[in-house]
Amino acid sequence: MNNGPVTEGYLGIVDTSLSGKNIDTYPGETEDIMKKIKESGEASVYTDLRPSKDTYYLDIAIAVSKRSTCLKRHYGAVIVNNDEIIATGYNGNPRGMFNCCQRLQCQRLDKPHNSGDYSDCHSVHAEQNALLSASRRDMIGGTLYLVGEEYGLDKEKSGRVQEDVFGFNEITENVSPCPICMRMIQNSGIKKIVTRGGIKCL
Repeated sequence: MNNGPVTEGYLGIVDTSLSGKNIDTYPGETEDIMKKIKESGEASVYTDLRPSKDTYYLDIAIAVSKRSTCLKRHYGAVIVNNDEIIATGYNGNPRGMFNCCQRLQCQRLDKPHNSGDYSDCHSVHAEQNALLSASRRDMIGGTLYLVGEEYGLDKEKSGRVQEDVFGFNEITENVSPCPICMRMIQNSGIKKIVTRGGIKCL
């Protein structure tokens, strides 16, 4: 058991001086522990136990991205206005089309992101799909949350089996809309784009 002052953790306060309990480990005792911490004078600032709104919506965007049919990078977009989700979108082939997951082939696998030339890509971008699902009057003044998760060919595994193996690599910090998506976002009335890498005001 550690002994020391109260410290802030990702999801809340870790009490290292009062019984050494982590609040998140004892959800039923949260109120009592918080009361003891505040009365003890050990904690000068109350820490919200929940994730921030930006983290909350970015996490939802990650969940949305799991539906992507792209073999290079999974994107998820969430449009929010007045703290309400207006629309979501992920990158993938148009409805009813044979998608890249089914054909196990990506023509842009070795090409750079956001090149501006998507003539050889079959997908509709996450931002575009989200924008298509919302009316402009609902998006004016809103925020678009965008995440990207690398999803590509695992060459090491592919060398050991008879077919190519695709899988998740890592969440990308500095994602940004392609030039076409950026113009569409600006035209929609959305005023802010939030990614893991930061906030861009339009």
